Amino acid sequence: MTLLSFRLRSVCHAAILSVACALALPAFAQAPSIQVLPRGKPVPPANLPAVDLSAELMYKLMLGEIALQRGQPQVAVQAFLEVARETRDPRVAQRTTEMAWNARMQKEALEAASIWQKADPGSQQARQVMTALLVNQEPLSDARPHLEQWLAADKANVGPNFVQLTQLLGRHKDKKAVLEMLRGLARPYGEVAEVRLSVAQAAWNADDIQLSQSESRAALTLKPELEIAALFQAQALQRRSNAEALTFFEDYLKRFPKANDVRLNYARLLVTEARQADARAQFEMLIAVAPKNPDLAMTVAMLALQSNDLDAAEKHLNGALAAGHKDSDLIWLSLGQIAEERKHYDEALKWYGGITGGDRYMGAQARYSGVLVKQGKMDEARKHLQSITPRNDAQRIQLVQAEANLLRESQAYQDAYNLLGKSLEGAPDSVDLLYDQAMIAEKIERFDVLERNLRRVVELQPDHAHAYNALGYTLADRNQRLPEARKLIEKALELAPQDAYIIDSLGWVLFRMGNTAEAVKTLRRAFALRQDAEVGAHLGEVLWADGKRDEAQKIWSDLLKGHPANETLRGTLKRLAPSLLPAAAK
Repeated sequence: MTLLSFRLRSVCHAAILSVACALALPAFAQAPSIQVLPRGKPVPPANLPAVDLSAELMYKLMLGEIALQRGQPQVAVQAFLEVARETRDPRVAQRTTEMAWNARMQKEALEAASIWQKADPGSQQARQVMTALLVNQEPLSDARPHLEQWLAADKANVGPNFVQLTQLLGRHKDKKAVLEMLRGLARPYGEVAEVRLSVAQAAWNADDIQLSQSESRAALTLKPELEIAALFQAQALQRRSNAEALTFFEDYLKRFPKANDVRLNYARLLVTEARQADARAQFEMLIAVAPKNPDLAMTVAMLALQSNDLDAAEKHLNGALAAGHKDSDLIWLSLGQIAEERKHYDEALKWYGGITGGDRYMGAQARYSGVLVKQGKMDEARKHLQSITPRNDAQRIQLVQAEANLLRESQAYQDAYNLLGKSLEGAPDSVDLLYDQAMIAEKIERFDVLERNLRRVVELQPDHAHAYNALGYTLADRNQRLPEARKLIEKALELAPQDAYIIDSLGWVLFRMGNTAEAVKTLRRAFALRQDAEVGAHLGEVLWADGKRDEAQKIWSDLLKGHPANETLRGTLKRLAPSLLPAAAK
């Protein structure tokens, strides 16, 4: 594969996944939190203590209020707590609890809440607050009697109460103790789906995956339409494999086609699995339900852009823009790319030029200059980049990279190499500049520089998968030091196991080492992940060598329609099947 294109291969897929992930569902752990200290007009307790408001009590209350106003909560809490102890008045105890909670005085808050609950035993609010405070204490078992009473006193809402309780307990450090307590509390309510789901969540947090799955299945049996249970079950299945989760989603949506939260998670998982066409179909269904959702429109636009459906991409980008999507610069950048693809260069310049700041600015300027080159204005393009004043070293490096890329695209490889070399003098340990110069060095056959730079890159950044891969692939492509090349590529694959281009490199080195059967299998896997021209060129060549020439020619012919200028594909065809090339290219 051509080494120079490693950097930008997965950008569109990453953008889709990023946008899709922004559409996160309200997962089980994200249920609305319990109001620990609800505000509003308190309900007067039925039995208030018969206590005279003495001068001493009045003094303490005034002291507390003044201290609170002056930002001295410790003094205020102590004053009010003394009044609560003496009077046993639930109103004072509630006020003290609230002040102590806000001041993070846990011990005092717990004492005040205890007074409040005992003074007003019928108060559901007092019991909730007491529970919230107890679950933050050690040991957790102290809270169980209070929780049992709370749940028993409100059986009509036991499901929602368990959901609230699970989130409250989710912050506790002892996950196994939480599970044990929740299982005990759940026994009287085994026919309530939300209760079973709460136990499933606690089991998941305690790493008891088997119990988690059985409890979430039980919740779905009790209430099949409970989407949150379906999402949790899919999450548990995904821990084993994405394939199982996808199958579950498909079956569930057949039974409940209006389960849009499930459909959204299904679509996101399809994106993760690089099943872009299937994901797009699901997102289109969601847009039909929520046509003004900017995030949905943006996701479908990105998927359409990746599949080169420019009309659909433009439609949904404009829809996202009209709906007020938060990343308008990404929309402008994408609309510029569409105009550029259509060769509407003046329109593309308008879109790119409209981005005047922010994170997308430098990328937009690089695209702007690239359009000028396509108009035959190389000097103007370079001057445009050179006229931009970088705000920091990172932007300076980005500008150099952009200019070098213009030269590379114009096949002025030596000029690009020299420009990067000059910039490296001022930033000798810039990983980006070292990597880019290594890629250009391959074009001018400076393999010594390529290897030196890439080895320096992995010294500076040991998790740079593409550097390992580029070096390994170069050695394999030149049929040199093949065992070392394979080790380098395998290291890259450890760092990025789902990268189609690294898998392609592994298939290529296996082929060079004479293991054609494994090479075919590996390259098929890479091509299934991404129908890229270079991956397809390699797969076709290995199939050709394996005697499967009709299949090889079919792959090449299909790829040639969409990628007529790809260097690797054209070079492969010139060597093996020149009849497939247009007459002018032979």
